[in-house]
Amino acid sequence: QVQLVESGGGLVQPGGSLRLSCAASGSIFSINAMGWYRQAPGNERELVATITSGGNTKYADSVKGRFTISRDNAKNTVYLQMNSLKPEDTAVYSCNAEGYIRTMSRFRSWGQGTQVTVSS
Repeated sequence: QVQLVESGGGLVQPGGSLRLSCAASGSIFSINAMGWYRQAPGNERELVATITSGGNTKYADSVKGRFTISRDNAKNTVYLQMNSLKPEDTAVYSCNAEGYIRTMSRFRSWGQGTQVTVSS
């Protein structure tokens, strides 16, 4: 199986920045897409940003121009640089990865999530 471990969440003031990391480990053969999702209290989980193995990215309209997703394929790690944070960005951020394990079976895994709180 494939495990995802996030890090980098915390408390930040409005206008501040945070960088989230998510490292995948396990019997990985290849990872296609990796992404970040978030869920605020009382809301459904929503897509924040995704990135393919080739570097193609997709962002939610609410974060375009403020957040940047990137990945290090050699380290099976995806990052989310969050700038100009707003209180409405407060949520639990979870990473997601999908691809193939060494038996050539497909996988789709989720991390446990990391809390991001934007408040003065």
